[in-house]
Amino acid sequence: MALIILAHPNFKNSAANKTIIEELKNSRLQIEIRNIHELYPDYKIDIKAEQDALLRHKTVIFQYPVYWYNMPAILKQWFDLVFEYQFAYGSKGDKLKDKNFIPSFTVGAPEDEYNTLGNHHFRVYEFCKNLEQTAYYAQMKYIDPIYFHGTSLEAGYTTDDVKNKAIDQAERLLKRLSELEEML
Repeated sequence: MALIILAHPNFKNSAANKTIIEELKNSRLQIEIRNIHELYPDYKIDIKAEQDALLRHKTVIFQYPVYWYNMPAILKQWFDLVFEYQFAYGSKGDKLKDKNFIPSFTVGAPEDEYNTLGNHHFRVYEFCKNLEQTAYYAQMKYIDPIYFHGTSLEAGYTTDDVKNKAIDQAERLLKRLSELEEML
């Protein structure tokens, strides 16, 4: 069973992330979804509840849209509080050891803008180094991120384009989860 930490500040109006979550819910795999914006609209995160959810699962997926080259603020707050000393790190902080850590996100801009010559100057994976280090520091197994570009309707993508890409991403996630399950 996998845990999905969903961090989208406007989930009800999302085409991409909403479609991914719907596809995952409709799959045969058992998943627990924690929509942290819905659970904690005031950002007062129940640390114990979140840590208990992490302890119940072997694989944790972090699902979110990229905002200004990073995760949404509530997900950063979640990490700051939940991955605390003696839980996620420290001399007794091995509670997440060997759990799978999978970033899954959506990017508004087209892929060709994420390179040394594009508007964003870096490739997307370069913005994931903080996630990778967080996983390593918590002794988790970092799994390469799953993501897609082109979710911004303002940039000319249609809702159908975005939903089709989101379905593809959900299928890639499900395949990865099935592979990880087989390894157990």
